[in-house]
Amino acid sequence: MFKYKQVIVVRADLKMSEGKLAVQVAHGSIAAVERSRKEKKEWLDAWLREGQKKVVVEVVNDEELRRLQEQAAVLGIPNNLIQDAGLTELPPGTTTVLALGPAPNEVIDKVTRGLPLL
Repeated sequence: MFKYKQVIVVRADLKMSEGKLAVQVAHGSIAAVERSRKEKKEWLDAWLREGQKKVVVEVVNDEELRRLQEQAAVLGIPNNLIQDAGLTELPPGTTTVLALGPAPNEVIDKVTRGLPLL
């Protein structure tokens, strides 16, 4: 049974193409792992041993994304907001995803429980 997971939260309002969305999720996952290596190495190590469970969910807009980031920070969950470089579909600096964790399920669920899967 998995005790740790990483959750990537995507902005639904941006209507990114499937390829763009996949790249933004990948950027988020990597950035969150790097942050976790510095902030919560024990969580990262446990998550790596378990098989690296990831879940992708969505929110309606940037405001909701930032609200979740604030909640995660209060709970000590490593997190990263990803901003697009603006080379293809989006204006430069557009915040696309929030990457959370890896963190214990019971901690990360306090922030993401109830969000719809992408």
